[in-house]
Order: sequence, then structure tokens, then C-alpha cells
Amino acid sequence: MRLKYHFVFAFLFIFSGLNAQDLPTDYLTSDFHKGRREAVRAKMPKNSVAVFFASPVRNRSNDVDYIYHQDPDFYYLTGYNEPNAVLLIFSDDQSSASGESYNEMIYVQKRDPRAEQWNGRRLGVEGVKEKLDFSMVFNGEDFKDTNVDFRAMDKVMFFNFQNDVRNTRDGADLFDLIKVFKEKANYPSDYNPTKQRLYQLISEAEPADEANVRRDLGRFLSFNSELRSDKLLADYMNSTDDTKRKELRERISLVLTSNNLDSGLLGQIMNTLRETKTEEELKLLKKAVEISAVGQIEVMKAMHPNMSETEIQGVHEYVYKKYGAEYEGYPSIVGGGNNGCILHYIENNKPKVGDDLVLMDLGAEYHGYTADVTRTIPANGKFNPEQKAIYEIVYNAQEAGIKASVVGAPFFAPGRAAQKVITEGLLELGIIKSESEVRKYFPHGTSHYLGLDVHDKGTYGAFKENTVITVEPGIYIPEGSDCDKKWWGIAVRIEDDILITKDGPVNLSEMAPRKVEDIEKMMAQKSPLDDFVLPKLD
Repeated sequence: MRLKYHFVFAFLFIFSGLNAQDLPTDYLTSDFHKGRREAVRAKMPKNSVAVFFASPVRNRSNDVDYIYHQDPDFYYLTGYNEPNAVLLIFSDDQSSASGESYNEMIYVQKRDPRAEQWNGRRLGVEGVKEKLDFSMVFNGEDFKDTNVDFRAMDKVMFFNFQNDVRNTRDGADLFDLIKVFKEKANYPSDYNPTKQRLYQLISEAEPADEANVRRDLGRFLSFNSELRSDKLLADYMNSTDDTKRKELRERISLVLTSNNLDSGLLGQIMNTLRETKTEEELKLLKKAVEISAVGQIEVMKAMHPNMSETEIQGVHEYVYKKYGAEYEGYPSIVGGGNNGCILHYIENNKPKVGDDLVLMDLGAEYHGYTADVTRTIPANGKFNPEQKAIYEIVYNAQEAGIKASVVGAPFFAPGRAAQKVITEGLLELGIIKSESEVRKYFPHGTSHYLGLDVHDKGTYGAFKENTVITVEPGIYIPEGSDCDKKWWGIAVRIEDDILITKDGPVNLSEMAPRKVEDIEKMMAQKSPLDDFVLPKLD
């Protein structure tokens, strides 16, 4: 009786704490998420269902898991930040057994006082109804009893599974939700989403496009042995007879009609929606960018040759936390000297940066939205002539790339503009002898979308209004390069987050200095950390 009393008391305490919890007030609203679900529904084919699963819990070591991070699509559509959940969006109204009409439903973690005592509060069914504005909400364990007839749908749209989800003792974890879905949707054990998309490409191709289809098919077959072993694809690729290819297209169409699963269309829908940002999204994204820019400023003031890469990283991330940013948007990159030539260098373990340039590519994630800002600065506060020469080329290349970031321009316009400037600059310095060599020292693209993911979803078509991209040219000259030794170990990347508007590009991260003279001026300022000295440890 005493144990039961305490159990009930704990439940009531945790449940009441759910409403009393002191949280930030500037999250995306339930109306935003509901509007995004409506936007998905508007793009769905008739008599279809879109199925979204929450991210899995990732194990860090032994019985310690990584901090949970929700799947961005799932968060975008729901605002739900817990694991072990599945969302269903229907293109058309459905009827429940009691005659109630609905067009979406969500299955979530049930309330569990013991689990919540150890691992934090759960919204549960009632919390999701109240705070996230869903009406059809169920516990995850009820998914096995759902009356949704997936096989009656013309299309069941989903993102294919990566087979890296752990099965726990929960009974309604993500593993179980996926298992139930596969059983109810008649998911084939040999389902291959790439093959499915290629089948669709072939079956829908017009005769005039056949050469392009076969070219794309050949590209996939060249590096995928599983696809090469598919007889229909191989026969279509190798056939030179028009009548034979027509027959193969018909056979492929019949295979496609044997199931209603589609793991391609949903990606296209989400790419289109997430490419452009609403005002509500832009408010959070701008804050993430500004926090990251302040981090760059404070590090410029605090930087000195005896700092380690790890310490520099820590100053950035302290600023993020000071502003309430929950995470970093990606592993922080702090590369001193030659380490900056490793594009995704994340070890950050050099004990002293000395007189080298320090490349700092970091971004705060604020309420789901992540920035991506890079600055490269001299650890001793002054660029030497070689460092300055390379830096100025990158700066001018970035200016050209930003100028090219306008509505209607091709996605790769900033990259072409930046590469032209870098090519001319490296030729003038004698670091390269021909234009074809530029990719040795500028090996990456210049832009990607930015939003809920650091490399956010998008169509990679012409730029649209209210799209946010990065513009990030760079030059990297590793030790041992085929050029004068005085250039070795110099790595420069400058990256800013650009909002594309009808009136031209807007640099959201411009408060962090970019010009040589502005960086040196900022680095000469006193830092609040100058007097922060910790005791020495053995």
C-alpha cells in the first residue's frame, strides 16, 4: 500500500510538473507545424498517406546514449521532440470506427512516471493534444492495432529505413513501430528504394528522353553491384532495339503496380517545402546566425598564440550556451595552420596555435535551426604578407559569390563566380600554372541550403525568395604542395549565411568582421576572458 501510494504521488508530481516546467517562449508555434502538415497534404497524390518516423536513440557507449535530437522533418511537421513516434498524414479525410473524420494521426511515447524520473518529462497523449494541437493522438503501443489499411492506398510514401535502429525492451520503441509498419504495408524484404526510383524513371520517360534516362541509369549501375544484378535494369540498359525497350518498360510498369510503396516522392515534397523559409523560421534562423557571429567576435578578442584548438572551440560554444542555444549545428571545426587544410577537421587537439592562421567553422543550433559561419584569423593578431595575400583572394571570391546569390540565378552561380576569382588569384601568385589546377586548392562547392539541417533540404534549382544559403569559398595549401614553400600550411575559408530576397542578398552574419583590417582591429580589443585564469594542473 505504501509503495502504491508513492507511485501514484510520483505520477501526479511529474504530470503536474509538465505544465509547470519553465521553458523558453520563442519556439515554433503549433500553428506553424499544423500549417506545414497542410502544405505537405496539398502536394500529396489522391488516396495517399505519408508516414514519418522520429529519429532513433543513438548509443554513445555502454549504457550512455547521445543527447536525443529529433529528425528535422518530424520536428518541422509536429514540434514533437521525443523518440519512438510515428506520424501519418493522409491526402484525404478518413473515418474512424466511431464515424469521426480525420486526416492525420500521431503515435507517441506514453507517460511513464518511472522512466520520466530517470530520463525527463514526456508529453504523452494529452500533452500532445494540448501543446501540439493534434486531435488523433495515441500511445505508440496502440500502433499495432491501428485500423489504417495501407494496402488500400494508391501510394504509401515514406523515407526508406537505414536498418540501424536498436530493439529495446520497451515494446513500443522505434524498432517495433517500424516492424509494425512493414507488416501492415506489405514491405518486401528485398525492397530497394534506388531500384524503385530507377523503375519509375524508366516507366515515366518519354521516347525523346530515353537517351538521358539510359545515361543516368548507367551512372547508377557503374557503382552499384546490386543494381547491376537486376535483370530488368541490365536488359534495358544493354538493349539496342526500340521494340525490346518498349516491352521492358511495360514489364517494369507492371512490377511497379505490384506494390504501392513510394520512398522517393516524399523526399521531393519535403525538399520543396523546406527550401524556402517562413517568417517564423527566419526569426529563429537569424538568431542562430547572430549567436554564431558573436561567438566569432568574442574569440577574435580572446585569441592569442598560446591557446589550444580545444580552448578556442570552448569559447565559441560557451557563447552559444550563454544565449540559450541547445546544441552545435554540427561538430565544431577549429584548425590551426595545416590542420585547416582538412576540410572537416574536428579533432581540435593542437595544444598551441602559435602564429598560424586559425580556421574556425562553427554554428549554433537554436530551437532546431542551425547557423554555419566560418572565419579565419591570425592567432597573433596580424596577418603576415603570405596569409594576407591568400585571404584577400578568398574574400574577393566570397564577395563575388554573394553578389551572384539573387532570385532566379542557378544554384551553382555563387560557386562559379567564386571559382573564377580564386583561379585568377592563384594564377597571379604563381601557385597554379593553369586553370585546371584550381581544384587542388579549392576542392569543394561554395554553397548549400541552411535551416533545420546545416546542409538543409532543397531542390538545387534556381534561387527562390526567402531561401537561406551559405557562401563559403576557400583556399587550402597543405604542407608538401607543388608550389613555393612559403605558402605551405595556409588555409583560409570565409563563410557567411545569406538570405536571398527580392531586393538582393542579405548577409545575416555580417556582424562578424571579414575584412583584414576589421579583423585585426577587433583582435586588438580587450576580452572579458583576459583575466580568466585557471589554476595549473599536473
